[in-house]
Amino acid sequence: MNNENDKIEKLLDRLEAVIKKQESFSVEIDTLRKEIIRLQMSRSGDMELSHDELVPEISPLTTTSPYTEPVIRREMESDMEINPENIAIPETISPVQSPKKALNFEKLIGENLINKLGIGITILGVAIGAKYSIDNDLISPLTRIILGYLMGIGLMGLGMKLKKNYHNYSAVLVSGAIAIMYFITYAAYSFYGLFPIELAFAMMVLFTIFSVVTATHYNKQVIAHIGLVGAYAAPFLLSEGSGRIDILFGYMAIINIGVLFIAFRKYWKLLYVVAFVLTWIIFLSWYNISYEKNTHFWLAFVYLTVFFVIFYAVFLAYKLIQKEKFAALDIGLLLLNSFIFYGVGYSLLDGYKSEYQLLGLFTVLNALIHFLVTWVIYKMKLADKNLFYFVAGLVLVFITIAIPVQLEGNWVTLLWILQASLLFWIGRTKNVPPYEKMSYPLMILALVSVMDDWTDFYSWSTLNAGSYIPVLNICFLTSILVIGCFVFIFWLHKKHPIVITDEKKTNWNNLLTFFFGATVIALLYFSFLVQISTYFQNLYLNSLLEIKDGDELVSSNYNGDILLFEQLWIINYSTLFFSILCYFNIKRFENKTLGLINFSLLVWCLLTFLINGLYHLTDLRSGYVNQNSLSLYNAGIFNILIRYISLAFAGIGIFSMYQYLTKDFMKPVNGRLRIPFDVFWLIFVLIVLSTELISWMDLAKMEGSYKLGLSILWGVYALILIAAGIWKNKKHLRIFAIALFSVTLLKLFFYDIAHLDTIAKTIIFISLGILLLITSFLYNKYHKLITEDDEN
Repeated sequence: MNNENDKIEKLLDRLEAVIKKQESFSVEIDTLRKEIIRLQMSRSGDMELSHDELVPEISPLTTTSPYTEPVIRREMESDMEINPENIAIPETISPVQSPKKALNFEKLIGENLINKLGIGITILGVAIGAKYSIDNDLISPLTRIILGYLMGIGLMGLGMKLKKNYHNYSAVLVSGAIAIMYFITYAAYSFYGLFPIELAFAMMVLFTIFSVVTATHYNKQVIAHIGLVGAYAAPFLLSEGSGRIDILFGYMAIINIGVLFIAFRKYWKLLYVVAFVLTWIIFLSWYNISYEKNTHFWLAFVYLTVFFVIFYAVFLAYKLIQKEKFAALDIGLLLLNSFIFYGVGYSLLDGYKSEYQLLGLFTVLNALIHFLVTWVIYKMKLADKNLFYFVAGLVLVFITIAIPVQLEGNWVTLLWILQASLLFWIGRTKNVPPYEKMSYPLMILALVSVMDDWTDFYSWSTLNAGSYIPVLNICFLTSILVIGCFVFIFWLHKKHPIVITDEKKTNWNNLLTFFFGATVIALLYFSFLVQISTYFQNLYLNSLLEIKDGDELVSSNYNGDILLFEQLWIINYSTLFFSILCYFNIKRFENKTLGLINFSLLVWCLLTFLINGLYHLTDLRSGYVNQNSLSLYNAGIFNILIRYISLAFAGIGIFSMYQYLTKDFMKPVNGRLRIPFDVFWLIFVLIVLSTELISWMDLAKMEGSYKLGLSILWGVYALILIAAGIWKNKKHLRIFAIALFSVTLLKLFFYDIAHLDTIAKTIIFISLGILLLITSFLYNKYHKLITEDDEN
């Protein structure tokens, strides 16, 4: 116990010493703050404020005494327990904020705006006076130039003299003088020819350097802006239509090099934006209005490249040297600069000497430029990841564009999907999300491209029917490779799933799963469908039979049965494809969503068979039955056999639908679908049996007896359903049978009676009467079973 008391005593002594030091620091901080404020006030010359107005009384750091010896010692003596709440934590002092200064509009206008307006009006006056003297030939050209330089030098000297006491005002005068120097030099060379081109450019370079040095020395962006605007305005204010566009672009390039130099020294982003906008507006306006391919090609291409490189360098200077953060404006400027360069360059090269190779090479060159920038950023670790990924994205964009520009057809599809697969693999396995995001547009492009390949292949095969090879063709092989890539992507998505952190990512992961799965299934389905359709189209085209009268063509005929076979085989293929999908879903995937979609697609296939397929089968049967010696084409027995082949495929489809209703992973939906499914397949069987009866009567040359036969068939079918409904305790079967009996009776009284002879009427009435009596007997015999079923 004594040892513990000693330890506590020592800790309390240390605590007291630390608190005293803290109070001492607080007093020293207060003193320093007062001294700093006093010095600032005396330097700025502002009206002095009292200390109470500037700095509120700073309370001691500890508002409650952290250590009260008597209290603690009494607690120690009583139970030797120390309550931490008795030791208060010192409050931190919030920094003293200087009072906000009210905006002084008079000072703003008098000291800033008026001088800028004044220098602008002065420059405008010099320009107007010069133009007047030129128009009226008052002063010789040499005198005009000398007076202009003297005006500029005078303003420059005045500005330099006033710099010490009037810093801002001096900066405005100097910037105006620089703009005048630009004016005069441009005029002396372009309009009067007083300077050779070498001297004019040398002087402009000197003025640009001087503007840059002055702006950085004054640390005033306004000097650079006024010099920039004045320099750009000079050619247009003094222009006499000389048409020396090469001089104008060279002049603009010199100005922009100055902007580039400033970007390495100062963070003056607005200067870059102004120069960027003015330069491209001037260049694009000239290109759209005055460009001539035979005269201006190299001039336009060289200066297009110069401007692009300068602005790209300025952009990188702000990012890599000024360490500016990557923002939305940067995305817009970089994309605009890149695509102006590529778009105008593409337009220049389009149609110029072997344009096909040049266009592809130019596109790859764009990708190479951005790749070099990406490599520099990566190797030197000069910028944040957002800039790196964005420039890398531009590399991929131009590579993607280069593929269709340089290549054609299936190569475009293959390279795009391989590129997408590579990016997705890097993004998902290496945890680089931007790469994965870049892969999605490429997947969409690949899908659009493969559909375009199918269309082109179909068109080509119809024009080259004799050259078509089923399955072993470039279109099908391309489709299989695209499917393989999407299977690979789907596998990666499953093996390396997105890390779920919120509901949004869960939804995105589910959407991707659905998209990849649906894409693979759709590509598989349509790849074979295109081959089937193309095969029958080629058979149809090869069936051409021309009838001539001497050398004169009378008619061209094709075998129309081939197109009917095409439609039937497409229905059969679709039913088989979705039945196989059902098998794999049940055996491997057990996906409820896929099951519902698959079930719906099978319903669609079977409905198509009922609506279109049976109609085509009737036409084929009629062609077989009605052919004669005058028929141009022979209708074989396959016109009849195709009916039973199609029915077999339809049976597979119905069986597949039934399998879904028996599986646990489809609960509870399969329970709600059971009765609609029963009704669907009962109607399906009824329609098939009815058409089968008509078909055989047609083959037996008994077309007039189908009314009698259908009524008896429907009555027998209804009786069987009644019996099945009682046996299986399925009320909906019995109700369906009663409804069918009702339809049959309505048909009998309102349609059959008017078209049947007496013997037929007797047969049908007796047959239906017996069937109804049997039905009633079954209901009476098994009424207890039916009643129990209804109660249940």
